[in-house]
Amino acid sequence: MSQDLGNEQRVSAALPPVAPSVTAELVAALSPRLRKRLDAGTAKLADRPAVRDGDTVRIAVDDSTDVELHAPGGTVTSAEAIRCGCLLAPDCLHRAAAASAAPIAEPIEVADSGEVETGSQEPVDTTEPERATPQQCAAARAVHAAATAVLEAGTDGSGAVLQAELLRAAHTARLAGLPRTAATAVSVVTALRAARSADPAHRLADLVTALRDALSAAHRIPHAEGPELTELRGTVRQPYRPDGSLRLYGLFSEPVLTASGYAGAVTWTADAEGRLFQVSDVAPGGAGRATGAADRAVRVGDTALTHRELSRAGLAVSGATVSPTGRLGAGAGVRAVRASGADWREEALDRLWAVPVADQVSRALGGGHDLLFLDVTLTGTVREAAGDCLLADCGGVPLRLTAAHDHPALPHRDNLRLLAAARGSRLRVVARLVPAPHPRAQLLATEHPTLPGTRVDAGLDRLLHADLPASPAPPAAAPTPDEAPVHLLRRRVHQAASGGRLVLSFPGNTAADVRRLSHHGLATAGDLVDELHAAAAERSRDVFGRLLPADTDRFARAWLAAARYTDEVDRALCAAAWGA
Repeated sequence: MSQDLGNEQRVSAALPPVAPSVTAELVAALSPRLRKRLDAGTAKLADRPAVRDGDTVRIAVDDSTDVELHAPGGTVTSAEAIRCGCLLAPDCLHRAAAASAAPIAEPIEVADSGEVETGSQEPVDTTEPERATPQQCAAARAVHAAATAVLEAGTDGSGAVLQAELLRAAHTARLAGLPRTAATAVSVVTALRAARSADPAHRLADLVTALRDALSAAHRIPHAEGPELTELRGTVRQPYRPDGSLRLYGLFSEPVLTASGYAGAVTWTADAEGRLFQVSDVAPGGAGRATGAADRAVRVGDTALTHRELSRAGLAVSGATVSPTGRLGAGAGVRAVRASGADWREEALDRLWAVPVADQVSRALGGGHDLLFLDVTLTGTVREAAGDCLLADCGGVPLRLTAAHDHPALPHRDNLRLLAAARGSRLRVVARLVPAPHPRAQLLATEHPTLPGTRVDAGLDRLLHADLPASPAPPAAAPTPDEAPVHLLRRRVHQAASGGRLVLSFPGNTAADVRRLSHHGLATAGDLVDELHAAAAERSRDVFGRLLPADTDRFARAWLAAARYTDEVDRALCAAAWGA
């Protein structure tokens, strides 16, 4: 099976992204008999060669039959754009299998067209709080039902049919004006496919987060009103507003490689006041595009700077347009020219590292950007289930620096391994906060361990043994903090997302874990453990003594409560660990 999954991953990278509604439509049109064969058909099709010819990708089903995916603009947007030459077409299995094997076309933000929000807003009647429409309530219930079915089945049981049901619900939510809910539902399918295809970048935590967000939004929308409803609905696209002239200094670049088939690079810059701005180049593609995008010219004004060059240089922008998240627009009225850059220790950028670390963590946990600018001393490594991570001392706080991406084409993990040999080095780094009971962050960029004034982008530049100090300091003992055992609940949340309800339904004694949680002041976590197991195992019987179907809604509620609780506890413990 692992061989089939690997083939599925390789072929899907060559296929164009397919709109969620297209996959849902093709799977829904299958007969019950063909639906049972869809997963096997998808794996078989993934083992066949695929050839691209302009906007068309052709898959050879056999010596005489091809499946064609027509993707003008790079995306398959209609069921008619997937054609098959077999005798059973258009009602054959091959069209649905091709759509199920292809990446999902997500409405992610790419290079801005330069459109700027203008004009005044229509006055809004605020006499009564706005509530969800009947169509939005129905769409939320559809997403909740589909996500609950995925949770019931787990990763192994959530094949192409369940995925298509969730994609259909996502499409319904988008049509009802719930783009955020639709996006979270698509993210669940993306994480499921990454898990089932043995994608090296897959992390179970990503699936848990996506499933938690989808269930949470779908649960709250029928009851939300006013600002809460506005936040849950989200927006299709963030507006770009004029921001005059900007003098920017490059900070670093990071590769982007998603399980949904998008890749590229994002370069982060800052102005002299410490405001952060990003220039992105993300489009359909695989690992090759992620590693090559850094050497493509940035799409801002007329500049010929590449992302790699901009991360070390500067940019003078006039007529700038900026999204609420700090993304620079690339409209026709934007002008940009190369300017001198600044070292991280020079005045223009030094203010980013001057902000107290506790304040940076508070900002990230409060909804601001999640980048941390840290001064650290490398102290060694510690082994974890996901691999070694780099230990560092950050102003007396023992910090764990992890890889931002595990794909073997990207040098994140190799660079971490080499930096571990530079014990005792005092470096400035840029990292992304990971909420956890202990201080933890993903390493994005660092000063060079032996060349002052030189930076290393952890996901793009490869360190060599020659770059390391000749005589590293002796290894330091790994910190062993007495952490609250919230992992006892988190482990069950992850087990259910991976293996489904059944993995928690078997008889077992949870008393020891409940006592341990209560001993550490986590009595609520102990109650959630009991409820999660009870909801998973409970089966009623009818008047004839026959087992009735499990109460999947109760289990979904118990799982969601546990997932939300662990997330909030992790954030609280994270703030405490950093002194925020």
